[in-house]
Amino acid sequence: MELDSSPTKIHNAADDEHLSVQVPETAHQISQDTWLQAGFVLTTGLNSAYALGYAGSIMVPLGWIGGVLGLFLAAAFSLYANILVAKLHEVGGKRHIRYRDLAGHIYGKKAYSLTWGLQYINLFMINIGYVILAGQSLKATYVIYTDSHSLKLPHFIAMGGFICAIFASGVPHLSALRVWLGVSAVLSLLYIIPACVLSLRDGINAPHKDYNIPGDKVTKIFTTVGALANLVFAYNTGMLPEIQATVKQPVVTNMIKGLYFQFTLGGLPMYAVIFIGYWAYGSTTSPYLLNSVSGPVWVKTVANLAAFLQTVIALHIFASPMYEYLDTTYGKLKGSALSLRNLSFRVCVRGSYLAITTLVAALLPFLGDFMSLTGAFSTFPLTFILANHMYLSVKKNKLTTLQLFWHWLNICVFSCLSLATAIAALRLIAVDSKTYHLFADL
Repeated sequence: MELDSSPTKIHNAADDEHLSVQVPETAHQISQDTWLQAGFVLTTGLNSAYALGYAGSIMVPLGWIGGVLGLFLAAAFSLYANILVAKLHEVGGKRHIRYRDLAGHIYGKKAYSLTWGLQYINLFMINIGYVILAGQSLKATYVIYTDSHSLKLPHFIAMGGFICAIFASGVPHLSALRVWLGVSAVLSLLYIIPACVLSLRDGINAPHKDYNIPGDKVTKIFTTVGALANLVFAYNTGMLPEIQATVKQPVVTNMIKGLYFQFTLGGLPMYAVIFIGYWAYGSTTSPYLLNSVSGPVWVKTVANLAAFLQTVIALHIFASPMYEYLDTTYGKLKGSALSLRNLSFRVCVRGSYLAITTLVAALLPFLGDFMSLTGAFSTFPLTFILANHMYLSVKKNKLTTLQLFWHWLNICVFSCLSLATAIAALRLIAVDSKTYHLFADL
């Protein structure tokens, strides 16, 4: 694929006909969605089943003060960094519908390849986490009804990956999610509300709660640093330009509206389940909150199945940049998205991608480790370091000395945090590798 290929063919983008900016060729739809739909796409990731693990992966290692401050500071910095990226969507007479296109336009071919690599790693590891979550939610439903335990977590991960592949084959592109985003919002409430209510009841009945950060001094240091990566992981997609590509004109204004929606109303359910879950169970909070709650069997069943189904939808969002690349580069898709040829292509190509994802998820089902490692190696560089430096490179002649200092400060601080959290995440994986074996039943 050429870095700055002469992009002028617009696919299904009637709203862009009046624009003077060039739009790259893509097999997927662009400029079709409202800011609210983009906001729901962002919120789907924010309130995905990952949120059921943040009480354990963020609050437990940070405690009340560190956890609450960390969550709100991470939200503020994430919103700011994402707005910077959103403002660079139309630069140099071109509309940059892919993160790598934007980086390549600003820095050149090597940066294009590096950004694509970082983004691929980021999204691939997020997708691995979603498949693990799908398996965990199915297993949590299974153990409610049986004590045999003949089926292990890797079996449920395989089932979850298979369902995700079926869904991916039937939904051709990100804009086609439309009604599924509404379904996702309902499903999120079907596991967040029960998790909050049951946790609240357990917390009221609990005589004593321990909020001390567990572990010895060295362990506390590494888990605290690792939790910083989980903080930024919670808020960021690593694919903002790809989501912004689906938005109608005015693109920048509408995308910023979607971001405000994500970081205000969109974040309330996540905060509720994090804070109530941690309040109820303290330092013993499970990495998957629904494993900690007690209550009616049918309520826990509905919550776990809702978490599973929402995970299927959320994974599709974070896999869409890979699907767009494959469809545009190799698919040469024409006609109806549901035609036999196009459907067969998606079944084979997306099915293969998800088969690899599922295999890795079953091999290494350490969800907390993946969250920390993803945040360290790719979320920090993509969302904070690269966003600030790209904005600095494009706008440097228009920035004051104070603004230049601010952006360079962000770059330096987040570079140090990225390095520190990477070391902590690798240590965590090394420790867990000694405790658990491949295809572990966690």
